[in-house]
Amino acid sequence: MHPLARTVDAVVRPPGSKSITNRALLCAALAPGTSTLAGALFADDTHAMVDAVTALGATVTASPESRTMTVRGGGAPVSGAVIDARQSGTTSRFVLPAAALFDTRTVVDGTSQLRARPFAPVLDGLRQAGGRVEELGEPGFLPVAVSGPSRGGKVHVSGAISSQFLSGLLMAGPLMRDGIDVSLTSALVSVPYVEMTKAVMAAFGVTVHGLSVSPGSYHARTYHIEPDASAASYFLGAAAIAGGRVTVTGLGTGSVQGDTRFADALQRMGASVTRTADSLTVSSTGGLRGIDIDMADISDTAQTLAAVAVFADSPTRVRGIGFIRGKETNRVAAMVTELQRAGIDAVEDEDGFTITPGTPRPTAFETYEDHRMAMSLSLIGLRTPGIEILDPGCVSKTYPDFFADLDTLAS
Repeated sequence: MHPLARTVDAVVRPPGSKSITNRALLCAALAPGTSTLAGALFADDTHAMVDAVTALGATVTASPESRTMTVRGGGAPVSGAVIDARQSGTTSRFVLPAAALFDTRTVVDGTSQLRARPFAPVLDGLRQAGGRVEELGEPGFLPVAVSGPSRGGKVHVSGAISSQFLSGLLMAGPLMRDGIDVSLTSALVSVPYVEMTKAVMAAFGVTVHGLSVSPGSYHARTYHIEPDASAASYFLGAAAIAGGRVTVTGLGTGSVQGDTRFADALQRMGASVTRTADSLTVSSTGGLRGIDIDMADISDTAQTLAAVAVFADSPTRVRGIGFIRGKETNRVAAMVTELQRAGIDAVEDEDGFTITPGTPRPTAFETYEDHRMAMSLSLIGLRTPGIEILDPGCVSKTYPDFFADLDTLAS
């Protein structure tokens, strides 16, 4: 990484939202007819979902040049399919309930990293819905074989680990004989992602009432995917760290992504925020202050805020994110460890971390095969010389061109 020689004045448009792309791919695959997804993300996680819905009987024609995917849905799964979800939590947790709609046996597996992530809530929910679940390894973890048809009805699941379990059950719900009515046994984390699921389902013709879905069907359509708000956080954070202004186009006031609220956190730290119908702008006001903030609903941006907090004038306490210890890596411990490596006073708390500002020393940051570690820690290099990001290729999970786009801030 090389520090920026001047303040930033940039307009950027990150690639399509990973979260929306994978939801839209599944809904389109379950909808009879042909759907077009415009502005789709082309990255490892969405390639995994394309392969998964293909195994479930859809046909996907992809055009990376135009950022478009055409999906012919409503088909039947390949008999004895084995779905490799790679590192993708959304793919694996969304596809398991969809695969259990059919009477054919489907195995869902992934990398060793994904095998280490918990799956018990969605498996419990599938069993309650009448699906057949066979854990082929350690109970509550991948690999798992499922088959159906799931009848649906009332199910009780935990929302404490990930909202992806709930989203997967809801998206499969309309194709279950009795629909699905989910009751949460704990507080739900990452609530905006469930609202996103409802919005995508509604676009494909299915309405969710509370956490209940009646039997029905999806309808094919053309669907436009917003830029990824989690990815946008790195560029908005860059404006706060390096000074100047960054405008992200395509993320307006009507965005369905909760992570646009990361800009509100930057505003609390002292940045200026401007929103329009089609853009989000963060401008530096010359200084940053530490804050105490609950980021349970926007946890994918917590690492970005940690990088910004290094350059504030007082400590920043991030709360409500204990569950991100179960993400691609233990993100609480990993961020604290790497900031300490750079000489920053960072402390791991029960539900998050506390960052005390300081001057980072030259550091080669480990990234733990976690795309968000690589992207967030790279922001420190915009002001600090001698910063190196190890295994930068891990960003291909959700943003293959991240470092090329970050370089545009210097132009």
